[in-house]
Amino acid sequence: MSLQLPQINIKVKSGQEQLTSNGSTIGIKLIDFWKWSGSDLISNATRGRFAEFIVASALGINMENVRDEWSAYDLISPEGIKIEVKSAAYIQSWHQRDFSKINFSIKTARYWDRSTNVQHPTPSRHSDFYAFCLLKHQDQPTLDPMNLDQWELYVVSTVEISNYKRSQSSITLKSLQNLTQSVKYSELRQAILDRNERL
Repeated sequence: MSLQLPQINIKVKSGQEQLTSNGSTIGIKLIDFWKWSGSDLISNATRGRFAEFIVASALGINMENVRDEWSAYDLISPEGIKIEVKSAAYIQSWHQRDFSKINFSIKTARYWDRSTNVQHPTPSRHSDFYAFCLLKHQDQPTLDPMNLDQWELYVVSTVEISNYKRSQSSITLKSLQNLTQSVKYSELRQAILDRNERL
């Protein structure tokens, strides 16, 4: 007989929650951890999550629903459109001799279903669209990922990605620009809705 535990319901925290030890607060808040772990918005891992946040905010997604790290796709719009978000940047948080070459991963993945704790056997793409987010700014002293004018955003349907001839693991910026034009933050939601209507 196997034990069945209920799925944890994660709720949004304010950041003011206190760490405790021996039943008493120790003067450290959750926001201190967030600042310590997430302030480097240029690092690959944090930039990727921040790009998801940018796209989520552009689509009007309810931020009271906590990001699901294990979902088959990154975001779902209020209209039910599933989005996979990828990010890249010319400038990294480590020493560079030159700008990074821009490539976005488009690999298929095996979806893990958190409700059953089973990983699907066949790698595939589970979203309706990809949102490619390029931190395009190339001047290190003024690089600011929170300035949305420093980003280029591209929307491509998953059908187009699956039909992409050159590679099924990554796509270069030049190839991406052959498929679509960049849009501004304020245009992203409408670009996705318009493309979804044409599918």
